[in-house]
Amino acid sequence: MLLPLMGRMPMPRYGPKTVMHASSPRCLTSACTNRIMPSAEPEDNTPLERPAMRILLTNDDGIMAPGLLALRAELATRGDVTVVAPATPQSAVGHAISVSQPLFCQEIDLADGVRGFSVDGRPADCVKLALLVLMKDRKPDLVVSGINHGANVGINVLYSGTVAAAIEGAFYGVPSVAASLAFSQSMHFREAARLVCRVVDQAVARPRGDKSMLLNVNVPDLSQREPRGLRVCRMSIPPSREEMIRRADPRGRPYFWITGGEVPAGPADPESDQVSLADGYVTVTPLQFDLTDVARLKAVAAWNLSLSE
Repeated sequence: MLLPLMGRMPMPRYGPKTVMHASSPRCLTSACTNRIMPSAEPEDNTPLERPAMRILLTNDDGIMAPGLLALRAELATRGDVTVVAPATPQSAVGHAISVSQPLFCQEIDLADGVRGFSVDGRPADCVKLALLVLMKDRKPDLVVSGINHGANVGINVLYSGTVAAAIEGAFYGVPSVAASLAFSQSMHFREAARLVCRVVDQAVARPRGDKSMLLNVNVPDLSQREPRGLRVCRMSIPPSREEMIRRADPRGRPYFWITGGEVPAGPADPESDQVSLADGYVTVTPLQFDLTDVARLKAVAAWNLSLSE
């Protein structure tokens, strides 16, 4: 499905706090500060302030990653952003969580001067810690994970710590978005952040009956051209072409590097995320964490499996 990349849409449920204009009869303006002050006797129809949207931001590239900083700056124009991210890069850790060691968390200054929570754990750990402890009394309205340094399409979605963090948010009933930028020699994270947030704007403006909304957004290489548009598409299924490179350390012991993973090993669906991204489109793929093969349930039940010998 091909959709245009629209500009920012209004978010009817959430938004910045209501600000009265100086021309309003219910406001008084201070000559010293130029600050708009509420009238001592507001009328009954004074508009109520809407709370800003609460956003939890995480990633798998680490709390100092440029993709996270760019996305934080853009999301901050939409609501209150709380950063809870891994202290070190955690690429390709999938949905791992820390069960055999404690999680250490400290509040630090990010490169842009904003405070954030650095967690000695995995991306999924960060979301759990945020929802169960750090934001327990102010549950976020949205979880955003990214922007990842490199695309997360096809089977790589299963290995991605970026996607896993978004899945964790959806586990807890919070609408979640994973965002990634295709790799290039010059990563244009600021431009990618603006594109991702256009998708976020439109997603959160929809009716919110389904709180487990989970979207995987990928932005193509922006170093050569603007995106050709946006496609809502399925995840590519064919496995990627991979290879194990064998080498030896100075003591002669063998070790291996996994290479490849970007090119499908077989024919790819032209409507898939992998092909659409390569063709220059921003891709949006709705995901689900229920791995049940519903289509095969009846067939397996018909096998009449039993424990008898």
